[in-house]
Amino acid sequence: MAAETHDPVTEDIANELPRLWRYGLVLSGNRDTAEELVQATCVRALERSHQFAAGTRLDRWLISILHSIWLNEVRSRKVRQGQGLVDADAVLVFDGLKATETNILAGQVLREVQGLPEAQRETVYLVYVEGMTYREAADVLAVPIGTVMSRLAAARGRLADLNAEAIVAPEEGSGRHGRSGR
Repeated sequence: MAAETHDPVTEDIANELPRLWRYGLVLSGNRDTAEELVQATCVRALERSHQFAAGTRLDRWLISILHSIWLNEVRSRKVRQGQGLVDADAVLVFDGLKATETNILAGQVLREVQGLPEAQRETVYLVYVEGMTYREAADVLAVPIGTVMSRLAAARGRLADLNAEAIVAPEEGSGRHGRSGR
C-alpha cells in the first residue's frame, strides 16, 4: 500500500486566489501590486506547506502570509504611499437600472473605505468582507483584539460621518430652495 501524500495547501490554494487578490487589492489599492502579493503568497505557502497545521483554516493562514509579505516587502518599497488607487467605477460595471444603482452605491462605499487609513481599511476588510472574528483578525494583523475593536469603531465612525455629510448636504440645499421659493 502506497503512502498517501495529501497536501491541503497544494490541493486547495487555487480556491483561495480570489479572496487573496481582494485582500491584496484592499491593502495596496493597485491591481498589479495585488497580483504580485498573491503570487508571492502562493510561492511562500507552497515552499512552507509543511508549516500549515492540518485541521486549521487555510484561508486564514494564506491571508496571514499575504499580510506579512505586505508589511515586509511592499511597504519597504513604499508602494503603499498613495500610488495607483483603483477607481471603483472602473471596477464595478453592470447592466440594467438596478445594477447601475447598485454599482453607484458600491462605488461610493468602496471609495469611502479606500479613503480610510490603512490600519482601519485592512481591519474592515478582514472582519466585514472576509467574515473573520475579531480574534482571527487580531491574529492576522498581529495586534491585540482591543486594537481591532478600536479600529473598527473608528472606521464605522468615519464612514458614518461621511454618510451623514452626504445626506445632510442635499437636504440643506433643497431646504434653502424650498424657503426661498415661498
